[in-house]
This record gives sequence, C-alpha cells and structure tokens, in this order.
Amino acid sequence: MNAHAAIHAFVLATGVVLLTLGVSSSVRCFQARDHLTPEEVEVVRNTQILDKRIDVFIKAMDRRLLVLNGGAATAEKQLKKDSETWGGLPTGTHAELLGDIAKIFDEAITNIDDVSARDEKNPLIPKALRKLAAAASRIVDQLKPIQAQAKDGVEVSGFEMLVKHAEEIVEAASKLPPPAEKKPKDKSKTEKTKETN
Repeated sequence: MNAHAAIHAFVLATGVVLLTLGVSSSVRCFQARDHLTPEEVEVVRNTQILDKRIDVFIKAMDRRLLVLNGGAATAEKQLKKDSETWGGLPTGTHAELLGDIAKIFDEAITNIDDVSARDEKNPLIPKALRKLAAAASRIVDQLKPIQAQAKDGVEVSGFEMLVKHAEEIVEAASKLPPPAEKKPKDKSKTEKTKETN
C-alpha cells in the first residue's frame, strides 16, 4: 500500500507540475504583444493599395520611434490631429517597441511578397519597396543612439531583428532597376488649355 500511495502521490505531484507548466506557458502565449494598436490594424485593413499600405506601416513605425526618442511632446499638435484615426501612441518598454518595429517591417515585407506572388509586374511593388527601404535606413539611423545604450538582452535582440529586416529591405531595393522617368506632359495640350481659359 505504501508503494501504491507513493506512485499515486508521484502522479499527482507530476500532474500538478505539468499542469502548472502548461498554464504558465499558455499564459505567456496569451500575453504575446500585438505589434500594431487596434486603430492601426483598422487603418491597415482599410488601406488596400500596396504603396499606401506601406505608408501606413511606415507611420506606425514612426509612431514607435517618436515614443522611443521622447518626441511626443514636440509633436502634440499632430498627435491630436491623428488621434481619431490612429488612436493614442503605442506604449511599452524599449524592447517591446523595438520588437514592434521589427514585426512591422516583417509584415510590410510580407505584404510586398504577397502582391509580388500574385502579380510580379505590379508597378506598385518597386514604389512600395523604395519607400520602405528609405524608411528602413532612416529608422535604423535614428535608433543608433538608443542601440548604443541597450543593455537588456531582449532589447539587443529586438535591435538585431530590426536591423536584419532593414538590411534585407535595403538590399532588395538596391536590386531594383532605376525608377522610370516621368514623361513630361505634352506642352501643346497644356498651352491650349491655358489659352482657352
């Protein structure tokens, strides 16, 4: 009976330990952070044109950059104007905000890849990629002072992921052919329009 009681106690103890481990890991899964605020998700959902959607992702990253650099006070007027559409500024630790920016880069890359898979000759792909590459370079440059101060392993990891995505974007954009020159409008039509007015 002592052996049976010991086995029963072991099973109960193991079950409780496994249950505790399962609950704590599932709690961590549910605590996963969304990289976009609900308002930003709505703006993304409502913006279907690729280059405009990339603009949305860039603005979402800029909002996090504003928080990281402490520039919210200087941009108060613009924030009030944007608050109805974009909501309040995102909150979080440096590591969380850096992780958000890295995930937004990743989502932007995925959006460009998805459009490319459906229609690789879509003229908005190079335009969107160039916009994203310019933003990637600018954001990495603006975050360098913060990166130098990073001590937390999670924060350093966030920087590494962010820089990796930014480098991939810049490299992909460098392989694009030069942008097509805009054709000048036919002057004779423009002059005729002016003359008739």
